[in-house]
Amino acid sequence: MSGKSKGSKGETPNVNEQILRECHQLYTEEKNGLIFIAEDIGIHLLAPRKKITVMLIGNHSAGKSTFINWYVEDKVQRTGVAMETQGFTIVTSGRKRESLTGNATLHLYEHLQPLQNLEGVIDYMNTEVTTSKQKKFNLVNFIDTPGLVDGDMKYPFDVNKAILWLGENIADLIFVFFDPIGQALCKRTLNIVERLSEKQADMMKFYLSKADDAGNEGDRQRVMMQIVQELCKRPNLNRTAFEMGTIYVPALQKESTCVNQIQSVCEEIERTIGATIQNTLNSLERDCGQIAVKIDELIEQDDRARAQNFRARTKGTFFFLAGCVVPFIYFVAIVGDQMGNETLRQLMGESHMINFRNTMVTMRSAWTYLPASLHWYINLFLIILASFFLFGAYFVSKSISTLPRWRKNLLRERRDHVQSTVKKRKEALYKSYLQQSVSAHDL
Repeated sequence: MSGKSKGSKGETPNVNEQILRECHQLYTEEKNGLIFIAEDIGIHLLAPRKKITVMLIGNHSAGKSTFINWYVEDKVQRTGVAMETQGFTIVTSGRKRESLTGNATLHLYEHLQPLQNLEGVIDYMNTEVTTSKQKKFNLVNFIDTPGLVDGDMKYPFDVNKAILWLGENIADLIFVFFDPIGQALCKRTLNIVERLSEKQADMMKFYLSKADDAGNEGDRQRVMMQIVQELCKRPNLNRTAFEMGTIYVPALQKESTCVNQIQSVCEEIERTIGATIQNTLNSLERDCGQIAVKIDELIEQDDRARAQNFRARTKGTFFFLAGCVVPFIYFVAIVGDQMGNETLRQLMGESHMINFRNTMVTMRSAWTYLPASLHWYINLFLIILASFFLFGAYFVSKSISTLPRWRKNLLRERRDHVQSTVKKRKEALYKSYLQQSVSAHDL
């Protein structure tokens, strides 16, 4: 196993890597990123990951670490018969060889933060960073899980819960390795596999690892039949088209007649990368649509609020004017009595002064015509009526809060940015992805 043929520093990323990076950037840009825009309008989005996550589970000495070393062409994981992997190890591609502890791992992968709720897990979690770019490793994170055993073996944390959480929330692909020599039918492994298959059956792939050590072809078939029979006893695993490939890490000094399907494992990883890219681009378009719809709803809601406020102000003005009529009449009558004809003539002119005096005479005649005992009640009624209209003006003119003009313009700008700039970029990225496999005239 060699670690010499690795990507050099500053290597140009391939198309798929570039697509995932740009999608991630479209979400995480400081001011124009989808996450920033979405949070501002009450939508919670998660940035897509730039790599897929492949989790390997199986009994101890099932060859999980050996497979990772073979895939990355670098000895990043210890291997052997002993339980070398007692915790979780994330193997990823980076700029330089480095080992990160649990806390550093959580800073690097914030989506793993919930694992802190499982006591002891973080103390037994680390990340191995290697510069390898072999195969598709620059787009893959491997999670090497603890080797599973039955009996009195005690783990420093709840290994079942930790594996189940990672499988249900983090992994894009789950490889289950069965060792034909060791505890291939480890109950702990089978229990975890059964639980995971309830929700993640489509992403689970089963392999007989170290198949070259299982003896002749007849021995291998008996081992595989025994494992498949045990798996099919469990309702969640008893499904049609059940497949279990035979794999082993080829060694120069060892020849074997066993069919090695280890390349199919690599192809499965490539298919998952392709599916992840498509899902990421589809999610990008869906999130853009969700943001645009939400912004349209906010603008429409603001328009309705403004229209309602206009109607409220109109009603309020009517009530206020109606409430001012009685006080105004009283005020004019009192002031008019205090003013002499000469003063009124200067203010109104001769004709208007005469009309005003005639109107006042008519009103006094009507007032004196009414019984004196009703004057007090009429005054009270007029005061109450005026108060009703004035208080009514206050209540009916209450307005709903609306968006400031700058805020509304900003929302329109962001909607246009999402609908035009981001969506156009998504179309270009999709085209770049399809150009890898489809003829140019088909696009």
